[in-house]
Amino acid sequence: MNGTQIKICGVKSPDIARAAAQAGARWVGLVFASGSPRHLSLDHARTIVAALPPEVEPVGLFVDDPVERVRQVAREVGLHTVQLHGHETPEYVASLTPLAVFKAVSFEAGAAEHLLDPWRQPAPNLQALLLDAPPQPSGAVSGGNGHAFDWQALADLQQTGGLRDLPPWLLAGGLSPENVTGAIQLLHPFGVDVSSGVESARGVKDPALIRAFCQAVQAADRAQAVAPG
Repeated sequence: MNGTQIKICGVKSPDIARAAAQAGARWVGLVFASGSPRHLSLDHARTIVAALPPEVEPVGLFVDDPVERVRQVAREVGLHTVQLHGHETPEYVASLTPLAVFKAVSFEAGAAEHLLDPWRQPAPNLQALLLDAPPQPSGAVSGGNGHAFDWQALADLQQTGGLRDLPPWLLAGGLSPENVTGAIQLLHPFGVDVSSGVESARGVKDPALIRAFCQAVQAADRAQAVAPG
């Protein structure tokens, strides 16, 4: 697929899943982390997976769960890809084979290379990293809190080769229809991941905001395609 890939995370209904697919999302995220306002039951998740067209991949999000629970949910819901948003190790990721894995990594400017080093030359089933803002002290669940990190620090690291030997990566944390164009122009990520930035209230996705977000991503890609040099 060409262009910046789009993931809409925290989807809670078949209608929103279809809206994300129609807007151009490649992935929709289904949250199985207790304590999240976007948490789904297995029955509810199955109805969302059934609503998706074949070209849109459902991704199950977990935080520090036992491997067997991740495998069981994936089997029962029909998932082939999972996202890990806790303290999971490269060995944990490899143990989930043949499931494909997105691994969220908190980006902290002063410790970025140290945090990224374990994910260089990764296990074959690690499909992508998700570079996200560090957890907020008041946040019950990592991710989905609407906070951005220092994107310029990431750009500086990128320029100096600090992202070398990593798998493809998605930018997450604090993205919205208003700022995603600038983020893509600065960082040129493989993909972008949004949750709270397309919500009208916490945990409530807005189809109009999803469309606006995807249109902004697509506009940024078009602008880059015609940019000189």
